[in-house]
Amino acid sequence: MDITTLALSPLLSPALITVLATLAIIVAGFAMVRGLKGWLWRSLAALALAGVLANPALVREQREALNDIALLIVDNSASMEIGARADVAAAAAEALRAEAEADPTLDLIEIVDGRAADGTRLTPALQEGLGRIPRERLAGVVVVSDGQIHDAPTEAARFGLQAPLHHLVTGEANAGDRRLSVSEAPRYGLVGEDVTFTIRVEDETEPQGTANVFLSVDGGEPITARVRIGIDVEVRATIQNRGSNTVQIDVEPGRQELSLINNTAAISVTGVRDRLRVLLVTGEPHNGARAWRNLLKSDPSVDLVHFTILRPLDKDNSVPADELALIAFPTFELFQLRLEEFDLVIFDRYRRRGILRPLYLDNIARYVEGGGALLVTTGPPFAGVESLARSPLAAVLPAAPNGTIIEGAFAPTVSEAGARHPVTAPLLDQQSDWGPWFRQIGAREVAGETVLEGAEGAPLLTLAREGQGRAAVLLSDQAWLWARGYEGGGPHDELFRRVAHWLMGEPELDEERLSAQVSDGVLSAARTTLDTEAPPLEIEWPSGRTETLTMAETAPGRFVAETEANEQGLVRLTSGNLTAVTSSGPLNPREFSDLTPDRDRLSALTDSSGGSARLLESADDLPTVRRIGPGNQATGRDWIGLQRNEAYVVTDAERTPLAPGLLFAALLLALLAGAWRRESA
Repeated sequence: MDITTLALSPLLSPALITVLATLAIIVAGFAMVRGLKGWLWRSLAALALAGVLANPALVREQREALNDIALLIVDNSASMEIGARADVAAAAAEALRAEAEADPTLDLIEIVDGRAADGTRLTPALQEGLGRIPRERLAGVVVVSDGQIHDAPTEAARFGLQAPLHHLVTGEANAGDRRLSVSEAPRYGLVGEDVTFTIRVEDETEPQGTANVFLSVDGGEPITARVRIGIDVEVRATIQNRGSNTVQIDVEPGRQELSLINNTAAISVTGVRDRLRVLLVTGEPHNGARAWRNLLKSDPSVDLVHFTILRPLDKDNSVPADELALIAFPTFELFQLRLEEFDLVIFDRYRRRGILRPLYLDNIARYVEGGGALLVTTGPPFAGVESLARSPLAAVLPAAPNGTIIEGAFAPTVSEAGARHPVTAPLLDQQSDWGPWFRQIGAREVAGETVLEGAEGAPLLTLAREGQGRAAVLLSDQAWLWARGYEGGGPHDELFRRVAHWLMGEPELDEERLSAQVSDGVLSAARTTLDTEAPPLEIEWPSGRTETLTMAETAPGRFVAETEANEQGLVRLTSGNLTAVTSSGPLNPREFSDLTPDRDRLSALTDSSGGSARLLESADDLPTVRRIGPGNQATGRDWIGLQRNEAYVVTDAERTPLAPGLLFAALLLALLAGAWRRESA
């Protein structure tokens, strides 16, 4: 396309030329008013001089038209998967692509973005797209989103839009939705104590009603509470385990629901124990008593109460009873009144000699069945008539003596069950270096699992669950040799610390346990079990989609499974009768805090650019596209406008001066000569 234009290339500053020409005209006008001769010739000479200084020329350009460019941004965040939003967005994008293909003067740049860990982020996509388009070629911006944009700009000036921005809002008109939010939640809580959460249920369709709320800890049995809608309310849950506890709070569905995904909230509360109270009763002084005391006292979380029976009641040495001890053994207070206050009771080489009546031993058995923990470390008396196995405690002991005592050196070994049990599995690779023991009480396993074996493969350490509590029996009094380092020693402190924590319900040491976590977009689940196979892993994603995986064994008793985590929210996992919950992304994704369409979220950009925001419930609501001139109205009842900029690039140019130097010099001299002659006449 050839275009010819008049162009000026001033030899002096345009302002100076204007001033000189203005002065010449003023002087000429003054001369004319006064009737002076030659004013016309001098005026013409001044104008000719101004024309020479302006240096006019005819410029013929060969121009190549440039296409305008429209920017299309499609929100692909998780909230767009609700209802038909994604389908409507796809239809809108396809319509704009078809418009660009049908218009040879329009190009289209498309960006699909919005997913972020902390909500929908479209500003980076807008900045990226505008950075790829010269501003003189920008036809407009079309954003297809449900309006749940969490970085929506409030100032439009920083984008410098010179073309309209249109927001096509996908979603449902007059949508109703019930949602749950957590206003306040503690980060820490005492194990066994209640923690308080402040929650709020909102519902557009029932703003003044009530709703049932369900609370569960680590996938356990839920607790139900009735709460008012639209106000902050407090609910409580009991922290059950030390370490991370995932508290899940659900509200029942409302009359209208866009999605149930925002009916759930999750909070991670770290459980801490106040102080673990341990009662250690040593039946008689022996080398292992100090090892047990040192082990328990070295743990800062343990509050130890220790009694050693120095003299049995049946020993007659003529010493008055009130001089046998500094204080009397408080049997009634410990085993009748305050037994429930202890987290663990240990009997170390204790024999029945009338100090503890059968009633107290029966109390301990019921204490274990009710959720308490008992550890019995035996010695030769366990094989005789004074054995605790011949008392009411036999009901909760996982091993029964057979009346034999095995003498001679032997090295403890991890049993087949112990290789799978979390208490002893980490010790499996160390056992070749363990030092020997020299005495073991013959016994048979009656409950639970034998995790350590001694001489001739006989049970050495047996663990069992009894009712709601746990019990363990160590069938030797030689463990102190490991603590002393005899012939290399062994993992005395590590082993018995793990045994103690298993007895007190440490979840990481449970023999049947399911755990999961999401890292770098991958869901990893681990199942600990004493069985040789693990049940399939069933996964329920936040959207309600289910998936079943086969778990592979990576070590004895440990099975794992992995899969991609493409959804944000709370994930529930089930393997057999075990359940676990974990969070994919943030525990309470900002993306799902509000799912209703929002037409005003980009109003700062649509209003300042002359664009529009319109709701698209279905593909039938799509507006048509018109091309408009700069500054014209960019929106109508059923259409949106994209600006026609008529940008171009010059491929060739030819310049023809209109004031050749010699010609204008001659003309200027002629005019001055005419003025001189006229004035001299």
